[in-house]
Amino acid sequence: MQDRNMDAAARAAGAADMPGGPAVVCAGLRKRYGEGATAVHALRGVDLTVQRGELLMLVGPSGCGKTTLISVMAGILDPTEGHCRILGQDMTALAPRLRAAFRARNIGFVFQAYNLNPALTAAENVSVPLRICGAPLRESMRKAEAALELVGLGDKAESAPGDLSGGQQQRVAIARALVHQPQLIVCDEPTSALDHANGQRVMELLRRVGTVDGRALVIVTHDARIFEFADRIAELDDGQVTRVGMPATEAGAMREPGAADRHGGGSGARPGIGGDDHHSPEYGPSPGGNGTGASVRTPHSCTD
Repeated sequence: MQDRNMDAAARAAGAADMPGGPAVVCAGLRKRYGEGATAVHALRGVDLTVQRGELLMLVGPSGCGKTTLISVMAGILDPTEGHCRILGQDMTALAPRLRAAFRARNIGFVFQAYNLNPALTAAENVSVPLRICGAPLRESMRKAEAALELVGLGDKAESAPGDLSGGQQQRVAIARALVHQPQLIVCDEPTSALDHANGQRVMELLRRVGTVDGRALVIVTHDARIFEFADRIAELDDGQVTRVGMPATEAGAMREPGAADRHGGGSGARPGIGGDDHHSPEYGPSPGGNGTGASVRTPHSCTD
């Protein structure tokens, strides 16, 4: 019986290895906390698709349901109604152990509060996803140290979280989300504690690493300085997706997709990541009002 359970867990964890299809498909998502007159309706019928190779940003006022939505996308919360397929897998159909195995292998999450273990060093914190997946200690620590180098913290591998600034802790959390090369990366305000230079550096890294090889990246943010890195921006208000568009060249603005975008000739082109500074992004079909359209910029080539 134990062997059969372990085999099932392995199959669930590897279910996302098959290419093709969207990374996330949300249909009619509703999330309610509590019952009766005191119930809080965090999500009110969300339809949204995230394509593989896409960086989607979720924006909106505080309390509009952004964190609840990404928690459902990451398999942390169950919706009250509706469905969310993650990398082709309906998470609600998985038993708790199988869901944990799937998440451990396929999903990276950057929490707004970092959620670092204060008793572990920075490198040990980053190594946790690898250890959960069964990687040997030496290999896990080597990859964790390499991930810290990527976020500019190679010299802080042996530091405890309490000895790091808020911005440094945030970068450790980002390294932890990337270290096991998940297919879906979900970030809750990843630049909120970073200055402009480090915020840009982190977004360049996320853009470069988070959308190649069929991966997808979903970012909740209030930081208009990073809108330029998005393929699409979805606005939420009162638990509903009210608008889906593409970032304009000016910070903080968003534009509806036009014919020029669909043919790769729009004026909203932005510098490429990974050295391709003259490549104009190409977009797929225009997303519909419910956000389910497939709109993906051709990924830049890069070296991880």
